[in-house]
Amino acid sequence: MTDYRYSIISYSFRRSFEAGAMDLYGYFEWCKENGFTQLDPWSHHLQAALEDPEELKRVKAAVEASGLPVGCVAVDGAHIYEPTAEARAQRRENAYRWLDLAASLGASQVRIDAGGPEDMPDDVFEIIVEGYNDIIPRARARGIEVLVENHWGPTKHPENTVKLLEAVEGLGLLFDTNNWAPGKQELGWEMCAKYARLTHIKTFSFDEHGNEPSVNLSKAFRLLRESGYDGAWGIESVPDDGDEPTAALRTLALIKRELGVAG
Repeated sequence: MTDYRYSIISYSFRRSFEAGAMDLYGYFEWCKENGFTQLDPWSHHLQAALEDPEELKRVKAAVEASGLPVGCVAVDGAHIYEPTAEARAQRRENAYRWLDLAASLGASQVRIDAGGPEDMPDDVFEIIVEGYNDIIPRARARGIEVLVENHWGPTKHPENTVKLLEAVEGLGLLFDTNNWAPGKQELGWEMCAKYARLTHIKTFSFDEHGNEPSVNLSKAFRLLRESGYDGAWGIESVPDDGDEPTAALRTLALIKRELGVAG
């Protein structure tokens, strides 16, 4: 029997964090108590640790106490492309700082967005490639894999995402089931499943059978499995009803049904 791995980005609890119903330490405990096998913190929830060495020590201790490894740190604000060299340099410095923090937590992956306009003209593409080629060796030296996500800007279009992945050695894909340009979702799955190194299985609501009614996620699972995907089955649940813990657990149950896992 395959030992599947499961994770959920802490962004899935952003409203709970904002309401004071959960914090980073509570997220660690919740993941441990509910059968997740790694921690995938969002950079916003690690901002205090980035700025305060004492807070970083507390976070590291809490990670160790959880018994779960840190998987992917999803970084915002460190994307590659900006229209000016000065702005790009600032984003690059942000990326370096987050790489150091991720390494200190023992993370295996970081998500660094590409940035840039949706059409990704050649000059933008070249800047993005250069940026990843700079960051990836630094990350590799720290035992970290760099992922681009189909998230915003050019990576909403599967053609651009594949072009980038093919151009940059060592760049992996954080495969989000939802973040594609209108009309390109299933094309994105078909073109990009083979590059996936982590997933964000995205849910908004559930029908009476516990499935996400807005999209045929079964097809995404089939394509990922046929491509030989062996990474963690990661969740990004964004419930319409605002009940984040329930949505997270229902998404985990959906994943396990798709994988044929009991319980």
